[in-house]
Amino acid sequence: MKNPVIIKSYKNGLSVYLNEEMGFEELLAALGEKFRESERFFGDMKVAVSFEGRVLTQEQENRMVDAISQNSRLHVICVVGKDSGKEDRFSQTVAAFERFFPRGEASGKFYRGNLTNGQILETEGSIVIIGSVESGCTVMATKDIIVLGSLCGSAFAGSDGEPGHFVAALEMTPSKLKIGDFKFKAKEKSRWFKAKKGQPQIALCKDGKIQMQALTNELLNELPY
Repeated sequence: MKNPVIIKSYKNGLSVYLNEEMGFEELLAALGEKFRESERFFGDMKVAVSFEGRVLTQEQENRMVDAISQNSRLHVICVVGKDSGKEDRFSQTVAAFERFFPRGEASGKFYRGNLTNGQILETEGSIVIIGSVESGCTVMATKDIIVLGSLCGSAFAGSDGEPGHFVAALEMTPSKLKIGDFKFKAKEKSRWFKAKKGQPQIALCKDGKIQMQALTNELLNELPY
């Protein structure tokens, strides 16, 4: 079968087009071979990746990411979904990652995978979830919460009482959101999130309430880091 795996490169990201009919194990081997062949071309860089052409389970997606890491020098920081603003999503994701964790410093914890079926994730410090938080699930952190996916469940950040904490996500539609002593106002939900859905956003406290803003490099530079 010709070209079972096709890689399209963007700034800070890769789209990997997968053959829909090939058996998964055979396709996984083809993916590894493709990235081995391309190792010199891509070099050592942080990337966001999207998989297209077929539907993957979470386990299959994880194995695809592992195969890329094992057969190249690439550092896959997250998997993003297919959308028209793909190149911007790739760039914003990597920019946010490097801003939150400069030079790979261990300034936070990582959780890879989706929170599903009512799972609760609680941690000291900051947490980066390389996946999504589904409805009915909860993530709690004493500092910041970054979701490199969709935030549909509940997020409670900043329980250490210090100012300047935030919640950021590539897609922000939380059922509950709290930063320190400030709670998300239900009556504001439809106004904030309907207009912003599908755009990377950050929630932070300003003027005594939680405000939602587009996640931009300019805004990241204003954060107290």
